[in-house]
Amino acid sequence: MSKEYHISVIPGDGTGPEVVAEGIKVLENVAEKFGFKLKFTYYPLGGDHYKATGEILSDETVKSLGASDAIYLGAIGHPDVKPGILEKGILLNLRFLLDQYVNLRPVRLYEGVDTPLKDKGPEHINFVVVRENTEGLYAGAGGSLKRGTPDEVAVQESINTRKGVERCIRYAFEYCRKRDKAKKVTLCGKTNVLTFAFDLWERAFHDVAKEYPDIEADYAHVDAICMWMVKNPEWFDVIVTDNMFGDIITDLGAMIQGGMGIAAGANINPGGVSMFEPIGGSAPKYTGKGIINPIAAISSAQLMLETLGEEKAASLVEAGVVKVLRDDIKDVAAGKMGFTTKEVGDLVVEYIEKNC
Repeated sequence: MSKEYHISVIPGDGTGPEVVAEGIKVLENVAEKFGFKLKFTYYPLGGDHYKATGEILSDETVKSLGASDAIYLGAIGHPDVKPGILEKGILLNLRFLLDQYVNLRPVRLYEGVDTPLKDKGPEHINFVVVRENTEGLYAGAGGSLKRGTPDEVAVQESINTRKGVERCIRYAFEYCRKRDKAKKVTLCGKTNVLTFAFDLWERAFHDVAKEYPDIEADYAHVDAICMWMVKNPEWFDVIVTDNMFGDIITDLGAMIQGGMGIAAGANINPGGVSMFEPIGGSAPKYTGKGIINPIAAISSAQLMLETLGEEKAASLVEAGVVKVLRDDIKDVAAGKMGFTTKEVGDLVVEYIEKNC
């Protein structure tokens, strides 16, 4: 009897539904080839749903999403909804409520894709950022006093627990061992200034590192990480860091790998349900034009397959992405690909058909 996975789909806002459609097309094709089944359940979360109903994310919806094997998200962000309402109400809430404590961001430059870094190629840019995803400054601790007056005070606290820090670091070491490349985990922090939070991170990092003698444990300040990601990205294998620093350096990572259109991400709960999403956002100005690049969404689907244990299927999807970026697409930017959004998805499916 073939295995069946229940996938919750949140197409979301803007171009989200367009890129998700291509990811699902690829998923359905590869599932058929490898003999497993996918059952998709769609949820109309996002800006249009919020405007029509006033609802952002109900308890019933969270319960339903939490019962699935994985969540596939297109994009969240609507031009008619104040920034922060949907992002906090849907994205951050799901990460917290489903305990998706790792944000996983591969940073890989594929052959055929341009990078703004001079003299760097695919052999130089291939690392992973493991970002703590449920604590830090994004935990929402803090408040304001005397708002709107000259004496206004605003405080936002970074919450770091030994449990939260250690499990993220351990995931990074485990992922590094499985990745089996340079065998190095770099802690990205700011120990010389953030002497409480990153004292905890540093102690936990070295404690966990003792359990992995085959892996080099390295440290760099976040500002140095930003410089070296530009100057010497080949130095990195797996970077582990807190929520805020991770949010910042992964956007830099997306740029050096060629742009948001090919940057995939995952919000991981190793013992529960994980959520997979392209990083580029809803890009509302491109909605309905059929010119947005779906590669990031397809690569996010590949991460989903990998996390579900369908590694052979994931490898074939990645090989299709490699081929299409190298041989077919002229440019990864929206409107410059030489193909429509749908046609790029078709090219990946065509590769799967020919090579399975």
